[in-house]
Amino acid sequence: MGKISLEAFQDQVSQLLIRHRSVLDVLSKTQESTARVNRALTKAVTECGCVEVSARKQPYDTDKSLKEHQSHLDTHYSGPLCEHCKDVLTAELGKNLFYLTALCNIADIKLADVLETEAKRLNTLGVFNLS
Repeated sequence: MGKISLEAFQDQVSQLLIRHRSVLDVLSKTQESTARVNRALTKAVTECGCVEVSARKQPYDTDKSLKEHQSHLDTHYSGPLCEHCKDVLTAELGKNLFYLTALCNIADIKLADVLETEAKRLNTLGVFNLS
C-alpha cells in the first residue's frame, strides 16, 4: 500500500464515520481508544512479556542543561514488541488516530494544519516545551 496523505485520510474518516457522528460520541470514542492503546501496551508488558518497564526516579542535576540531560534520561521501556503485540498496538493507535481525525472534522480543522502548527511550536520552544 502506498503512502496516504493526511488530507486523503481525513476525507476517508469523514466518509466512514456514520454511526457516531455526534461530538459527544466522538469525544467518548477518543477517550475509549486512548484507554485501549494504554491497555495494549500494558498487556505487552504484563501478559506477553515482550517488552519491560523498569521505572525509578530520574536523576536530574539542575546545574546541567536540558540538552545535557537528554541522553541520560531513560524511557523506562526496553525490548522490541513481538509481532502480535506490535499488530495489536498499531491497530489501536490507528483507531485512536481515526477518532482524533473525526474530532478535527467536526471542528472543521485540517489534520495537516494541526501537525504543522505543532511542529512549528515544537521548533520554536525546543526543549522548553517539556515543562
